[in-house]
Amino acid sequence: MHNNSNMENKEIKIPAEFADIAPISDKDFHNEMSILVEEPMFKHIIRMVLPDYKYNQLKHILLALNTKQEFQVKVMRPFVEGIVKKTSSGLTTSGLDDLDKETPYLFITNHRDIVLDSAQLSYSLVTAGRDTCEIAIGNNLLAYDWINKLVRLNKSFIVKRNLGRLQTLAAAIQLSSYIHFAIQQKKSSVWIAQREGRCKDSDDRTQESLLKMLTYGNREKSFIESLKELNIVPIAISYEYDPNDYLKAKEFLYKSKDPNFKKSQDDDLESMRTGIMGFKGQVHYAFTPCINEQLDKIPADLDKFLVLRRVCNIIDNAIHCNYKIFKTNYMAHDMLFDDKQFADKYTPEDLEGFKKYIGDQISKIRTDLNDFDRYYLFYRMLQMYSNPLTNQLEALK
Repeated sequence: MHNNSNMENKEIKIPAEFADIAPISDKDFHNEMSILVEEPMFKHIIRMVLPDYKYNQLKHILLALNTKQEFQVKVMRPFVEGIVKKTSSGLTTSGLDDLDKETPYLFITNHRDIVLDSAQLSYSLVTAGRDTCEIAIGNNLLAYDWINKLVRLNKSFIVKRNLGRLQTLAAAIQLSSYIHFAIQQKKSSVWIAQREGRCKDSDDRTQESLLKMLTYGNREKSFIESLKELNIVPIAISYEYDPNDYLKAKEFLYKSKDPNFKKSQDDDLESMRTGIMGFKGQVHYAFTPCINEQLDKIPADLDKFLVLRRVCNIIDNAIHCNYKIFKTNYMAHDMLFDDKQFADKYTPEDLEGFKKYIGDQISKIRTDLNDFDRYYLFYRMLQMYSNPLTNQLEALK
């Protein structure tokens, strides 16, 4: 297991303009960790997530750490490994060996889970003997100061959300400049989701605003050259079962009745907990090639709007084509379209089991549901599981 301690010892100084969003520097790591471990709510959450651990033991381990890399290798790696063993049938990857070990990349993935998308990515990188990556995380999830501290000790940087118009632009320039700095100067890979917020219906599409933001950090260069600096690698994250499927369906139901419905911070924390501890079946991360060669093929005189669409399509196509399709996707597709197109991919017993699974998930929603509500939730969950297959069939045409 390699630990890139040389890089950590010579950690590049973070410019003051990034001080409020960048990961906590290693020179401040111990001091910040010693504050975190005394936080009552942090203790409470750790006891809930790791009931087999004595808190004082863990505190002792945390206070012996000196760098973010050590934290990821000695604490986060075994933690994620334990979660994977307990809540999935296994985490697999493809395509990682084809990526250069020395090149820092911007990993752009579809967004399935608030916590695990990036945690399982870093775990896969560490397990393959590579450096972990820095993680973009929205400040809407940082309900408490201690969560802010924890994620920044764990190589995360902050995406500021819900600001006024002028502040939004300033925050986007700061964020983009930091991502360019991390990749160009720190030589650190970075993870960011292809859209703000998880994709609720699994119809994975890259937000144009994300790509625009990524180029704000180097405006001396053209749009394409600025993106090429980041060495973008799309990754398709596939879950056999999404533990949050019923919560996502419930949100659709509430929004259909009240367009102004907004989730509370408690809802976000419930999604986090369910995503971490719920059963996932098989999980697969498909690393696809860096898109720079495809970016080079975009005509220089193409309209800016069309260039943006083309880049979104390149990323989406990579994710759609490389998504690992499971039985759940085939069954949902056939049920949704009242078809037997993929009947050779599963047995009648599989189908009965899947119907029961969806019914059981819906019954976890602790509110009074009428027959129409149940039908609506059932339909939404079928959509969720069939969309990745629908998109793949379209992309492979």
